[in-house]
Amino acid sequence: MTLATLGIDLAKNVFAVHGVDKAGKAVLIKPRVMRDQLAALIAQLPPCLIGMEACSGAHHWARMFQQHGHTVKLMASKLVAPYRMSGKRGKNDAADAAAICEAVTRPNMRFVPLKDEHQQAALCLHRTRQGFIEERTATYNRVRGLLSEFGIVLPQSPGKLRSNIAVRMDDALPGWANRCIRDLLEHINRLEERLGEYDRAIGELARQDERSRRLMELRGIGPTTASALLATLGAALDFRNGRQVAAWLGLTPSQYSSGGKARLGGITKAGDAYVRTLLVSGARAVMANLRDKQDRLSRWIRSLVERRGYWRAAVAIAAKNARMAWAVLKYGDAFQLEPVEA
Repeated sequence: MTLATLGIDLAKNVFAVHGVDKAGKAVLIKPRVMRDQLAALIAQLPPCLIGMEACSGAHHWARMFQQHGHTVKLMASKLVAPYRMSGKRGKNDAADAAAICEAVTRPNMRFVPLKDEHQQAALCLHRTRQGFIEERTATYNRVRGLLSEFGIVLPQSPGKLRSNIAVRMDDALPGWANRCIRDLLEHINRLEERLGEYDRAIGELARQDERSRRLMELRGIGPTTASALLATLGAALDFRNGRQVAAWLGLTPSQYSSGGKARLGGITKAGDAYVRTLLVSGARAVMANLRDKQDRLSRWIRSLVERRGYWRAAVAIAAKNARMAWAVLKYGDAFQLEPVEA
C-alpha cells in the first residue's frame, strides 16, 4: 500500500479515516475506527501526510502521530467544508474524512499552528482566567438586576456598585433579598481572589521566558498579552510575514472587491477573539499614556487618532503590535526595537 495522504475525521469515540496514494486513488477507507484503535492504526502506517480539523484533542493527536514520523497539519473546519462535494454525497463521517484528505493537499490551504503541551498548559491558564472574568461580570449584572427589582439602580462600575451597596443594602432590602445579595458579593470576592492568583501565575510564566520578555518590550503588550501570544503563535514559523498574523487574528479589513474597484469594510474579527481583545486593550492603554512623548511611534499614533479617530487608531496599533510580535518571535535578538524617548 503506497499511502501518501491521510484524512482523519476526529470525534469523541468513533473516528473515520480516508487515505489516498500519490495519484489520488483511495487505498485506505475505514469509516469506523474506535478511539482505542486509532493510535495503533496510525503507528503501523508508513510515514505520510495526515490532515485533521482543528478541534478538541487535535493537537494531542497531532503530537502523537508526529512521534511515528508522520507530517501532521491542522485546518479550520470552515476551510474544509467546500471540499465535501455535497452534490455527490451527504454529510457523514466518511465524507468528512475524504474532504479533509483532499483539503490538506491544496497548495493555498491555510493551516493552524501546532501547539506543544507547554503552550496548551499556558492557554489553560488564560481560558480559566477568562472564564472567571465572565463569571464575575455575570454575577455583578445579577446583583444589579436583583437590586433594580427593589428600586435600587446602581452604576455598572464594580467599585461604585460595591460602595453603594454597602450604604443602602441593610435598610432597603427585605431579609431574603439581603441574604442573596450578600452571598453573591461573597462569591465575587472569591472570584477576585482566584483572578489575582491566576494573574500572578501568568505574570510569573511570562517573566520566566526570554521570548515573552522580549514581547513585553513592545508598547501595549504586558505579561498577559505576551503569554497569550507566545502560547498561541509559538515560534511563528507557520506565518510568512507579520501581516498574515494580523489577518489570522482578524485585525485586517474585510474586502469585497469586483471590477477593479476595491471595497474595504470593518475588520474581519476572524481567529482568536481573546488575543485580539488583549491587543486592542493594550493599544488603548498606549493611547491613554501618550502624554507629551515625541518618539516616532507616539507621533504616528497621535497623527492617526487625529486623522482616523480613536477606534480605528486602536485597531491599527493592535495590528502593528501583532506584526511586530511576529518579528520578535521569528527573529529573536536580531529584531531591534526603536528606543522610546522620554
